[in-house]
Amino acid sequence: MATRHWVIDPAHSEVQFKIRHLVISTITGSFNVFSGTMVTPEHDNFRDAYFTIAIDVYSIDTNNRDRDEHLKSPDFFNADAFPTINFLSTAFTHLRGDEYRLAGELTIRGITRPVTFDVLFGGQAKDGFGINRAGFEITGEVNRNDFGLHAPDVTEAGGLVLGETIKLYANVQFINDPDNKADNY
Repeated sequence: MATRHWVIDPAHSEVQFKIRHLVISTITGSFNVFSGTMVTPEHDNFRDAYFTIAIDVYSIDTNNRDRDEHLKSPDFFNADAFPTINFLSTAFTHLRGDEYRLAGELTIRGITRPVTFDVLFGGQAKDGFGINRAGFEITGEVNRNDFGLHAPDVTEAGGLVLGETIKLYANVQFINDPDNKADNY
C-alpha cells in the first residue's frame, strides 16, 4: 500500500499548555521548538495516520524567564537529563465529520504513559507554491504527577500552588514530503 509522508511546518504551527496557578488564575506557556512527522496510508485519507512529535524542553516559554528556568530545572522537566518530550501515536481513529481521536505514548522526564487527544481536522490545501498542506487542532489533558512533574509548594491555606491538570493544545500544519525525507527526521 502506498504511503504519504508529511513533516510539521513549525512556521505555521504551535504547541501550548495551560495550568492553574494558586487556583485563581491560569498560566499559559508554549514550546517554541518542535518537530514531527505524519505517515498516511492513503492519498486523501488520514484514517490510521501515524504521528511522531518531538518537543525541545529548553524552548519552553511562559513569558517569564525566571519561571522558565525553574521549569527546566530538576524540580520540573529536568531538561539537562531529559531534553525532549516525545509522542508516538498508536491509533488515529475517525469519529465523525472532521473529528478524530489520537491515542499514543507520551514520554516526559523519561516516563512514558498512554494518552488520548481529541483532534479536529482543519482541512487540506495547496499553498501558493503548490505544496500540499494539512492542518490539525489537537487538544487534551494530562496529569503532571503521572510524569513526575511535582511542585512541592503549597499555599497558606494548604492548597497546591499549581493545579495537577495540564491542558495541552497543538495547532499543527503538516507539509506533504513526497521525497520521504520524513523518515530522516
